[in-house]
Amino acid sequence: MDRQTGIIRTFLSIGILGIILVCLAASFGVSSASRNKVICSDVSVIVRDSAHSRFVSGDDVLEYLEKGYGKTEGIPVNNLDLKEIESVLDSQSAVLKSEAYCTGDGVLHIDITQRKPLMRFQKGSEGFYADAHGYIFPMKTGKSSYVTVIDGEIPLKLGDAGRGKATSGKERLWLEQMTGLVEYMAESKVWENNIVQIHVEKNGDLVMIPREGKERFIFGKPTDVEEKFALMDCYYTGIVPARGKDYYRTVDLRYEGQIICR
Repeated sequence: MDRQTGIIRTFLSIGILGIILVCLAASFGVSSASRNKVICSDVSVIVRDSAHSRFVSGDDVLEYLEKGYGKTEGIPVNNLDLKEIESVLDSQSAVLKSEAYCTGDGVLHIDITQRKPLMRFQKGSEGFYADAHGYIFPMKTGKSSYVTVIDGEIPLKLGDAGRGKATSGKERLWLEQMTGLVEYMAESKVWENNIVQIHVEKNGDLVMIPREGKERFIFGKPTDVEEKFALMDCYYTGIVPARGKDYYRTVDLRYEGQIICR
């Protein structure tokens, strides 16, 4: 009797499991069929970190989507290629990362993370930005960000696309040094607010132009950054109080432990 009971229980267990699997399959089929009927009714765009970067708007994203991917509204959500949509948006130079997904109400959601510019290069009439990762991307008409401006003889060459990372070793090294310099200024806050422009001379020397005062600080190459800013601090705290504001026109910081004023 016990053996028969065990056999019956086994068959019952198998039967119940089979019923569960059939129900799950049916449910999945209904769910898939229902999803196939869901039509994309709207596109919702969120552009993150707009307080610091204003290079991409919701309208821009919709324009990128229409030109690079095509129509989305009125299309079954199952027929939307989300990976392709993300690829189209990620190809835009000011976009760091995009995420596309659909919800059950038929809305296509797009989250955009913008690139955050660290500095702006002005090379003649050509302007472009660089982020902290060394990625260069062009300026866009009507879009701007308040960052350190660097002009003059900028030793960077851009390809036809006008974006991407520096290719040659010398360019990458210079850009890394400039990134370190500008990040140091940003961390101090004092120098970020006080230095409004950095000019690159033909010999590669940097000249710092302050917000106030007629002094021009000859910084030299973008190396020994902390030491040179310490000398600049000594100038403001020691020499200016003794000599008076605007007494000197140039302040040379290129020599270790020395401040040469003219």
